[in-house]
Amino acid sequence: MQGNLFGVPLCATLPPGLAYADEVMTATEEAALIAQLEGVAVIPFRFQGWLGKRQTASFGWRYDFEDASFAQTEPIPGCLLPLRERAADFAGLATDALVQALVTRYDPGAGIGWHRDRPVFDHVVGISLEAPATLRLRRRAGTKFERAALPLARRSIYHLHGAARHEWEHSIVAMDRRRWSVTFRSLSPTAR
Repeated sequence: MQGNLFGVPLCATLPPGLAYADEVMTATEEAALIAQLEGVAVIPFRFQGWLGKRQTASFGWRYDFEDASFAQTEPIPGCLLPLRERAADFAGLATDALVQALVTRYDPGAGIGWHRDRPVFDHVVGISLEAPATLRLRRRAGTKFERAALPLARRSIYHLHGAARHEWEHSIVAMDRRRWSVTFRSLSPTAR
């Protein structure tokens, strides 16, 4: 395995349940989508009184980290529907299974710490826009962690399900320039 800047091995083999592909869209489609995302009202991510550096907007369903509530919100905007269809095709899901969309703008210095998506969600399909990023993964192995990292190219797509979704945590390394991501999620059986 090859190392990277953070001393974490790059994935020679992806953890079970993690799929990845480059070029889910053309550069022209990416530019047009970013222009539309510029008009989305993103707000700082809030978590139990803490204000994050990344800016987010939820559609379809939203999970509130301040009070742990989960509720429907504004419908997924039309500009994201073609991308949702591609995400569903990539993940082998029905398009209408992806009922939540999270738009995130990472300004320089913004990343996301170690976490697993909330249990109300099942499949997680993310698309990287404007700048590459590093998706770090870790899973507890006794008193230590197994670790891996996956470079996410511009216009790439990944799908977390199964072990990668439920046994591994993931994070995004802090950005040195602006990046957008669009993450689609399905609901877990318990949330339905």
